[in-house]
Amino acid sequence: MARRPEGELRRGWTTGACATAAAKAAYTALLSGSFPDPVQITLPKGETPSFSLALEGRTKNGAYAAIVKDAGDDPDVTHGALIRVDVEPNGDGNGIFFRAGAGVGTVTREGLPLPVGEPAINPAPRKMIGNTIAEAAKALGGNGDVIVTISVADGEDLAEQTWNPRLGILGGISILGTTGVVVPYSCAAWIESIHRGIDVARAAGESVVAGCTGKTSENRTQTLLGLPDHAMIDMGDFAGGMLKYLRNHPVPKIIIGGGFAKITKLARGNLDLHSGRSQVDLPWLAEIVGTLGSADAVTARVASANTAAEVLSIAAENDLPLADDIARRAVEVAQETIADADIDIGILIYNRAGNLVGWSNA
Repeated sequence: MARRPEGELRRGWTTGACATAAAKAAYTALLSGSFPDPVQITLPKGETPSFSLALEGRTKNGAYAAIVKDAGDDPDVTHGALIRVDVEPNGDGNGIFFRAGAGVGTVTREGLPLPVGEPAINPAPRKMIGNTIAEAAKALGGNGDVIVTISVADGEDLAEQTWNPRLGILGGISILGTTGVVVPYSCAAWIESIHRGIDVARAAGESVVAGCTGKTSENRTQTLLGLPDHAMIDMGDFAGGMLKYLRNHPVPKIIIGGGFAKITKLARGNLDLHSGRSQVDLPWLAEIVGTLGSADAVTARVASANTAAEVLSIAAENDLPLADDIARRAVEVAQETIADADIDIGILIYNRAGNLVGWSNA
C-alpha cells in the first residue's frame, strides 16, 4: 500500500457515486433537454455532494454524461478514471436495466453478490442509481424506466490492478461503494475484496484456500500447494479481516503464508500486521529462543537484534527451529480468532529470499 501522506486527508467519491451523478445528469437531460452541471446527488447517509461533468451529449435514443472520479487522498487505482453513463428509454413498466459498457466487467463466477452474466455494478450503486432516477422522474414527469449503461475509460487495463480477474469479473472494473464515500486509507475496499475472494473460493468448492501477506509468499505458496488463482486471497496485513470473516464463512482449510516478521506479529496476537500498527517483539523472541535451548549469549543477541530477519539468521546459525515454533504459535492465534469454526489452519513462513523456513500443519 502507498505511504499515507501527512496531515488531514481529503475524502473522495466511489465509482458508484460518480455513476449515480452521471446517470442523474443524463436522465435529467433526457427529460428536460438540459444537463445540470454541477449535478448534485444524495448519498445513503445523507451527504449531498456535487459533481462537475467532464462530458455530456445526446445519442440517437438517449443522453450521456461522464464524471472524472476523485478518490481524494486514497491510493485508489480508479482515481482519475472517466466514468460515463448512457441513459435511454426502456419502455413503460420495464423498470431499470443495467448494462456493462466498455471498461466495466461482467460476473463469470459464482459467489459474488450478483448472478453470473450480470454487469459488475454492485447492489448498493444499483440502488443509489435507481433511487436517483426515481427522484428525477418524479420531479420532471418521467416514468423512470430506463436502460443504464456504465462505461469506464481504460477500465479493462485498470482491472488488472484489482482483484477482478481472480474473482472472475472479466472485461473491466466493478462499480462499487456502499456509502458513496471513499475514506482515505480506511482499507475498507481491501477487506471487502478479501471477503469476496473467500465467497468465490467457497462457491467454487475449494477445500484449501491460501491467504498471503505479499506477492512473494503468494507465488511460493500457490506453487507449493498447486492452488488455482481463485483459491488465493491477497490478505496483505489484514489477518484479522480474513480470519474473522472465515469464522462465519468457513472453508475446510486455510493456509496463511508470509514473511517471518509478519507471521511473528500474528503469533504474538496481532491481527493487523502493518508496520505502522504492530511491531515485532524482540524481547519475546528472545524468550522463545531461550525455551528452544539457546545459550545465554544467543538469547542476548536476539534481544538486541535490529530486525526480525537478523533474529531468523541467528536462529539458523544455531540450529534453532524458531520459524517452526513461530508457525505453531501463529496457528494457535488463528484458531482462537476463528473461535468454534470448523477450519483446519496451517502456516507457511518464508525468508526474504522467498525460501520456506518454517511451517505448521501445512
